[in-house]
Amino acid sequence: MKFQFKTLPVNFAFIWLLISMNVNSQETLNTTNSNLDEQTVTQQLQALRKEVIALNRDLFVLEEDLLFPSSTQVVVYLSMDVGTYFNLDSVELKLDDKTVTHYLYTEKQIQALYKGGVQKLHIDNLGQGEHELTAFFIGKGPENREYKRATSLTFSKTAESVSLELSIEDSSVKQQPIFKAVEL
Repeated sequence: MKFQFKTLPVNFAFIWLLISMNVNSQETLNTTNSNLDEQTVTQQLQALRKEVIALNRDLFVLEEDLLFPSSTQVVVYLSMDVGTYFNLDSVELKLDDKTVTHYLYTEKQIQALYKGGVQKLHIDNLGQGEHELTAFFIGKGPENREYKRATSLTFSKTAESVSLELSIEDSSVKQQPIFKAVEL
């Protein structure tokens, strides 16, 4: 009996060790499976996000096509030169004597325009015929004076879409900014 009695605690300790190793290995396996499940879920979420972004882009294009069909579409863009003689604050845009947009600029937007950026200032539907675009530019001119200048363009709208560009350019000869409106 003594032999069995002495081995009982050793056997009990051995069994306890085996059970705890089994539990630890099961926890490790569960943790590994949990990590794999989290990675799979994360990958699925990223793929779903990409699909939502692509779908949103497609819906935006479809919406723009429905709201602004090419037969009635007029788009107005704005571009700037280096801005030595004019620092733009805002633009007010009128089509056929009706104000359609008034845009205030941040410093970052101005810098983007100086670097060659082009802004889609306005998109609209217009019927066929003669129309007049008038743009008012407000900002600081030479010698930091308040400046408000306007330019206008009369254009003919046909069944095709029309693109118009407003541009602000520096004239080193006149040492003044020049404001233009042209049909592209």
